[in-house]
Amino acid sequence: MPIGMEPVTFSESGGVRYLHFGSELIQGAMRIRDPDEIYLEYNQQMMAWLLFLETKPGMRVAQLGLGTGALTKFQHRYCSAVKTTVVELNPAVIVSARSMFFTPDDDRRLETLQADAKSFVQLQKQKNQYDAVQVDLYDAICDGPAASSLEFYKGCYSLLKSPGVMTVNLFSRHKSFDINLQNICEAFSNRVLLFPESHDCNVVAIAFKGPKLEVEWKEVSKRARLILEKTGLPTNTWVSGIARENARQESKLSI
Repeated sequence: MPIGMEPVTFSESGGVRYLHFGSELIQGAMRIRDPDEIYLEYNQQMMAWLLFLETKPGMRVAQLGLGTGALTKFQHRYCSAVKTTVVELNPAVIVSARSMFFTPDDDRRLETLQADAKSFVQLQKQKNQYDAVQVDLYDAICDGPAASSLEFYKGCYSLLKSPGVMTVNLFSRHKSFDINLQNICEAFSNRVLLFPESHDCNVVAIAFKGPKLEVEWKEVSKRARLILEKTGLPTNTWVSGIARENARQESKLSI
C-alpha cells in the first residue's frame, strides 16, 4: 500500500472519537460534544504562532497534514481573518475529517488540496505566501515524521513570509527527534524554540523567519492571556514552559 494511502479507522471511548490509520496508534482525537475544541495537548501547542503574529485580513496559514481537522476547525471558528490551506495526501483522511470529525467544507477561508506536502513546499508559486505553517505529518507506522529532510524544512521556510512562524509536531523519545531538530535548526538558522514534552511524548517546535524577535516574556504573557480569553486555548502554561525549556531565554525572548 502506498505511503500516505493507509486505511482510515475510528474508535470511541469516554465521549472522545479517535482517528487511526489501520492500527491502534492514535492519529487524532475529538471530544464529540465539543468538535471545535482542540482536544490533544500537542495539537493545542501547534497554534503557538498566535503568540507571535497578530491575525489580520489577508493572513494565510498552510497546514501540512489534516488528521481530524482539529487545527482547521479551530482556525475556521476563532481566526475569522485567516485563510487556511490544508495539504493532505490521503483522500480518505479528507473524507473522514468532514464526515466523522465535522471539519467544514471548503469556502473562501478554507482550501483543501489533496497533494504531497513534500512536493507542495517546493512549488515556486507557494513561496513567501504564508504567515504561518503547521506541520503534522505521520503515517500508519508513526516511525517519526513522514517528512523530515533538510530539503523539506528549507521548503517550509520558503513558504513563509517575513515575519513568519512554523510549528512542527515531533516525537521526543525517538531517534527521529534529533534528525528533525537538526534539520529544522539548519533550515531556520537556529531560530527554534521547543515546548516541554507533553504527556504523550510529543514535542512541538516553533521556528521563526524574519527580523530578530526581542521581547519581554511579560508582553508575551499578555498576548497569551488574550488568546485564552478569546479561544479557551490553555495558553496560561505556554510562556513559562517555553522560557524554562530553552537555554538563554529565561529573562526575555530573544531569537
